[in-house]
Amino acid sequence: MEHVLSVQQFANKALLDKLFASAAKMQALDPTKYPKILKHLTLATVFYEPSTRTRLSFETAIQNLGGQLITTENAAQFSSAIKGETLEDTIKVINAYADGIVLRHPETGAAKRAAAVSGVPIINAGDGIGEHPTQGLLDTYTVQRAKVKIDGLKIGFAGDLLYGRTLHSALQLLALYDVEFYFLSPQSLGLPEKYLKELDKRDVTYRILHDWGKALTEVDVLYMTRVQKERFKSAGDYQEVKDDFILTPTLVKKMKKDAIILHPLPRVNEIPPEIDDDPRAQYFQQVRNGLFLRMALLESIYR
Repeated sequence: MEHVLSVQQFANKALLDKLFASAAKMQALDPTKYPKILKHLTLATVFYEPSTRTRLSFETAIQNLGGQLITTENAAQFSSAIKGETLEDTIKVINAYADGIVLRHPETGAAKRAAAVSGVPIINAGDGIGEHPTQGLLDTYTVQRAKVKIDGLKIGFAGDLLYGRTLHSALQLLALYDVEFYFLSPQSLGLPEKYLKELDKRDVTYRILHDWGKALTEVDVLYMTRVQKERFKSAGDYQEVKDDFILTPTLVKKMKKDAIILHPLPRVNEIPPEIDDDPRAQYFQQVRNGLFLRMALLESIYR
């Protein structure tokens, strides 16, 4: 696998099983036993948008596997992009220094543009409202570890389904299994039509709801998202919907005892901190799982 640009590259359950088995093996290892497959290699993390989990987990994964790291966490301001340099030229320059590039960019399709001119692997760490393939992979891995079997699950996605690139990636992978989806969002933040059409082609069962209804009593997995203020054209539009799907402790009590709650983070107010101690809250374990999934992914690229 030369580049990681889209979850469509992983649209095969056998491939996912192999990757998840590798991640689980990494997770079980003593840190002193991590394979140094990146020894003598240098990777660059180039982020044009803010990030905590994705950037730091990739940087930790690179170092755990013996690699060297060069990084910029605000490339939009602290690279030659501010002087007008194109993304393509920036990627060509970084090719002179690095054996791989982890890229986050605010424009949908930026990762593919970068890959078109790069002689080293490009890993898409999020491009605009498009995709976030490694988040989708770690989300699916988290569901598998928590529930063992994905087939037969009822999975709810709640909040901002329009702009949420993380869930756009996750649902495409989870749709490979025999699952049922619940899409819970304000009407103005519904899932883009192209994803619904794809689910229809695959004969995936789904329900579209604009309130909680009975969904909380039925889902095995609830994937919460924040309403992304930075994606709205006006503050008024954001204020109108930002509080429509808040998961309160009272609502959590309605959920199955063995259900799990996921969130790609960061959160704003959609999951209050008092829920964190509930055993169903798996979002910080989700963060931890991401480290090992990304280590396994790097291994699959560079072994």
